[in-house]
Amino acid sequence: MSLDLTIQEAEEIYAEAEQYCPPVTSIDHVETICTVPPKLGSGYERAIELCPGFYLSIVDTVPNDLTLRIPENNHSVQFAAYLSGVLDSGDYLQINSQRAYVGGSGMQPSHLVYIPRSHRQVGVEIHMTPALFQQFFANAQGELPVSLQPLIQENDWQCRFSPQMTGAMRTVVQQMIDCPFLGAAKQAYLQGKVFELIALQLDSLLKRGSTITAATSLKSETVARIHYAAEILRSHLENPPSQTKLAQRVGIGHNTLNRGFRAVFGMTPFAYLTRHRMEQAEQLLRQPVCTVAEVANRVGYANPAQFAAAFKRQFGMTPSECMRGSIRS
Repeated sequence: MSLDLTIQEAEEIYAEAEQYCPPVTSIDHVETICTVPPKLGSGYERAIELCPGFYLSIVDTVPNDLTLRIPENNHSVQFAAYLSGVLDSGDYLQINSQRAYVGGSGMQPSHLVYIPRSHRQVGVEIHMTPALFQQFFANAQGELPVSLQPLIQENDWQCRFSPQMTGAMRTVVQQMIDCPFLGAAKQAYLQGKVFELIALQLDSLLKRGSTITAATSLKSETVARIHYAAEILRSHLENPPSQTKLAQRVGIGHNTLNRGFRAVFGMTPFAYLTRHRMEQAEQLLRQPVCTVAEVANRVGYANPAQFAAAFKRQFGMTPSECMRGSIRS
């Protein structure tokens, strides 16, 4: 008979079972080994904290027929790869020996996960906090590359991806399962293998293009905040807030601000500001009441030369040519 449980009910079954069969710590104190309650199946899960906020689970279970009801939740960054077994979420996502899983942080919609009894589950799952993911994968300026920003959605719907399992991924998963070391050496070895698996999965996704494309959209509330941020920029062309202060003012994160401007306007906040500065400058220049320096100052440029260069990039003519009535190229 198939069990239909909420995630809370499943956790309660685990908590009750742990009273009679508590988790054990490995001899080297690196792993916590939890036995699957008989009501849910058989087997075990080996949990390893690689560092604060960074966790690896090695799974080897034979589940009973089980449907888990997952509520809307705040999701961490997750990578999963299974050598066997099935986690079937229908249209939401399926994880099996042919398809791995990459789940970004953000809000995960409610969904069902069906786990059939006939499939032994063997694989690994990796969880890390968004802050740690950003720290690990930031560029030299401390910013997450544009290609990886969809994996940090903050309070928006998470992005999720299903890269194809490759032979290299399977090899790394098996090496983690068969780790030959103990203690600190095991910790270092597993952390290295975790990053190797993440690299393989990200490489698989990035080969589709230069950027991981988000499969989900921004929340309507976030779109409204992006439009509010754009309104603030348009009304403060001369002295706009920094992107950090702008994000704080409209109540979203810095990454969401950048991602939202690209999604809504097709450009970064800086490009949006520059475009509106140039459009305002063109209107002023075609009214013979201001000098080029005065126009530059009114749209936020202290250096007229920088203003002239930006204006020419935008319209293909200099500010002086615009004043003389030239037409855009």
